[in-house]
Amino acid sequence: MAEHAGNAGNAKSKPDPQSGGGGTSSTLGATVRTLAETLWFPAFFFTGFLVCYLLPFHNPVPHHVDVAVAGPSAAQLEQALEHKSPGAFDIHQVADARAAQDAVTDREATAAYVPGAEHPKLYVAKADGYSLESVLQKTFTGVAQQSGGRLQVHEAAPTAPGDGMGTGLFYLVLACTIPSYVSVMMLLRATTLGRRKKVVTLVSIGVVESVVAFLVARSMEVVPNEPLAIPLVFLMTQAVALTSYGLVPFCKQFFPGVAMGLFVLLSMPSSGGAIPVQMVPGFFRALHPIMPMGNLIEALRGLFYFDGKDVWQHTLVICAWVLAGVALIALGAWKERRAARKEAGAGAEEETAPAEPTAEPPVEDPSFELPQPSAVAPHHRRMGLQEPNLTGQVTDEHGRPLPGVAITVTGTHGRELVRAITDQHGEYAAAGLSDQFVNVIASSPDRLAAVARLQIRDGHPLRHDFRLTARPVPV
Repeated sequence: MAEHAGNAGNAKSKPDPQSGGGGTSSTLGATVRTLAETLWFPAFFFTGFLVCYLLPFHNPVPHHVDVAVAGPSAAQLEQALEHKSPGAFDIHQVADARAAQDAVTDREATAAYVPGAEHPKLYVAKADGYSLESVLQKTFTGVAQQSGGRLQVHEAAPTAPGDGMGTGLFYLVLACTIPSYVSVMMLLRATTLGRRKKVVTLVSIGVVESVVAFLVARSMEVVPNEPLAIPLVFLMTQAVALTSYGLVPFCKQFFPGVAMGLFVLLSMPSSGGAIPVQMVPGFFRALHPIMPMGNLIEALRGLFYFDGKDVWQHTLVICAWVLAGVALIALGAWKERRAARKEAGAGAEEETAPAEPTAEPPVEDPSFELPQPSAVAPHHRRMGLQEPNLTGQVTDEHGRPLPGVAITVTGTHGRELVRAITDQHGEYAAAGLSDQFVNVIASSPDRLAAVARLQIRDGHPLRHDFRLTARPVPV
């Protein structure tokens, strides 16, 4: 990229917008704006937990729990339960006790009741959640007592020995959901990795998470020995990771809120893992067939406890999320290439057009960017520090290094992104610059400034050297 020399002394000072008569109000407004931009995410998270966790979990009650009842007494029982608990149970009639039990194991009903004079029977599935099983037992114990019988409870789908409360699958899935999102957040800081390497890394993390999670859960006897669960868990990790990564160029500073809202605040309460889906409000019940976490839990329940019933149906929903993530990533890449071509064309027009007075750049709203652009030491690498994705050296006309030169990197609209000072070797380095065109300005009081227009790309560290000539001595 060609360098353009200019006279730094021609730059005019602009008045401080916060000085003068309106200084106090401007400062207050800037403070409020800074706080709003900084604290919106914790405020969003606080509100989300109140609405998405306290609301559905504070008083879980049954809603439209499907119960199969053997024999002609189903209609009478439905009327009695509807009078006592409106909307809590949906009763449908089956032929006999065998059909009632099959309705539970085939996942056509959540529970089944077989009336009897002395020993009425209730078939339940702890695999659907212990709290729901407890509500069913309490309700039908009362029904049996009213008819003079003593209820016999039969477990149609018992959980694994290490999952006494029936919530083990929720914590297994949770252990792979949040790290998948956090991995995306951390990889955004790795500006020396390109998009393809980041996707490969997310896939690799998903493989490790799914295998380790299954082996740990198996060692605790939380799940049965069904290795087919590993690819199911892997698909869910990719549904979360790839969709989150694909959302980044579209949501920008709001990405943390959107991703956490989808995969934490909405997905967990609607999953049916901690509290059965039949016991949460209607909004979360409606989300249950859509969100990846709920579909994985249902697929694992079917695989482990219901002879594979409906596993493929739920797997297809998870695959749809994976495909959506891939599509978003591809669309983001296309959007980036289109913007790069547009910027390159604009840069070529500027070089061929006659010089015009430079207007004051438009004001940009500050944004929450990951990673944060920053100056780093050119030759010092320590754990936890970002790798530079822009480096270079500044020398004089004889090739000697120039220390103390100011390096200013600005966006296409003139907003300063990072400022660095060359070291004793005349070298500079900057990290955390995201994909975009930038202007890099090298300036020193006793030398003519130089400007270069560069394209920053993830995974392609860039080096650009400057050679500054001395200012001519006035005659």
